[in-house]
Amino acid sequence: MKRPNLVMILIDDLGWADLGCFGSSFYETPNLDRLAKGGLRFTDAYASCPVCSPTRASLMSGQYPARVGITNYIAGNAWGKLMGVPYFHELPRTVTALPEVLKGGGYATYHVGKWHLGETPEHWPQAFGFDVNIAGCGKGHPYKGYFSPYDLDNLENGPEGEFLTDRLTDEAVALLERHNADGEAAGQPFFLNLAHYTVHTPLQAPPELIAKYEAKAKAMGIDQDSVVEERELMPALHLSTQGRRITQRTVQSHPVYAAMVETMDRSVGRIVETLEALGVLDDTLIVFSSDNGGLATGEGSPTCNAPLREGKGWIEEGGNRVSQIAHWPAVIEAGRITAEPTTTPDLFATLIEAAGQPLPADTEIDGVSLMPVLKGETFERGAIFWHYPHYSNQGGVPSCSIRKGRWKLSEYFEDGRQTLFDVVNDPGEATDRFAAEPGVASTLHAELVAWRASIEAKIPEPNPYYDEMVSGRMRAPDGMGLIDGKPVPIPGSDH
Repeated sequence: MKRPNLVMILIDDLGWADLGCFGSSFYETPNLDRLAKGGLRFTDAYASCPVCSPTRASLMSGQYPARVGITNYIAGNAWGKLMGVPYFHELPRTVTALPEVLKGGGYATYHVGKWHLGETPEHWPQAFGFDVNIAGCGKGHPYKGYFSPYDLDNLENGPEGEFLTDRLTDEAVALLERHNADGEAAGQPFFLNLAHYTVHTPLQAPPELIAKYEAKAKAMGIDQDSVVEERELMPALHLSTQGRRITQRTVQSHPVYAAMVETMDRSVGRIVETLEALGVLDDTLIVFSSDNGGLATGEGSPTCNAPLREGKGWIEEGGNRVSQIAHWPAVIEAGRITAEPTTTPDLFATLIEAAGQPLPADTEIDGVSLMPVLKGETFERGAIFWHYPHYSNQGGVPSCSIRKGRWKLSEYFEDGRQTLFDVVNDPGEATDRFAAEPGVASTLHAELVAWRASIEAKIPEPNPYYDEMVSGRMRAPDGMGLIDGKPVPIPGSDH
């Protein structure tokens, strides 16, 4: 079989229910709906972590975040009843990265967009096998906004007002066209890693699209004043969350977020159109996915993941289950749907097998190739694991999970509480079966504990400063503001 071109499209913070083909009636995604119709839609695909950097590390390494050593977004940190767990703040140079393996097999390798796996150039895409790096740097989102000037490393500012999602698409299209026009490279397969910053905050979009969705919400009779509910206090104790309540959106209706989703969908449409115009679409494997679940419980709560529970930053289904599509006309039968559970490290193994390359022999790979799923053959994935020993900015607490078959067991480190859900028949995790299925729970927990031990996963310890932090006499600043690993006394206190 001819070695395919590979296009990985990774969206930032896109929820499982944020596409029309995954059930959204408010967001409009005709290009992605068409891609799914012509390929394979995954109903039970998962990100390997409910926040971004760990999932991106999994894609590049083929390893679970706890094994690669990046378990939280870079450089996040928060304490609550438990202390923060240390983790790497860059992708280790010891990792044999996906583009390095593909480049060793003769692929041209291109990165466009978000990286967020290290603050300095020696940990940016070009250090891990990418021939070209456009906009990949240490930034986790466009701090200056989505309209130029962006002031992003490895990306020249465009004309004032240029929209970042469109600009990154322009850059990706230009790379594909140059590759095809180069007589020497035209027969060479390529790997394009298009990692959009959208739909991450700040929430910004072209005004005409925002107006379109404002009118749509009004026509649907949505009362925008009643779609966000206040819940319990945030469990994390740092400047951006302490004393604030979790806010949860109950229906998809945010006009700006909807407009951002549409710009993302248009980008995918342009990539597909370009591949088709270049005559290489049939021989190109396109994988579309997200780095975590949709942002539903904090930072503006712009989307709703219903029927799934919670969202970004949570170990629950809304935090990890993502909308994933694979398209490869030469191999994948159009219109297929699979309920096989998958996780981000599987994409590493899949792209490498599709390219005809062996997995790195010197690395422990957690991913399992999905090629049998793409071909419609029998597939046995085994258990999937999550380890998120951190407090999130969205209300999630340190926890870990295992999914095996229809069962998902979670353990919460603050109090040792465990839950068990049949996520096939109860994807919304409404009925906890922990007490009703003690045998299942015990077996899964033993497997989860054994897995944690096998990869030396770090377990958070009690916070000895908790009472002082709650009382306001001591605080843990955002990010890496801890001094010598401890919270900072409030000036004037007796600590």
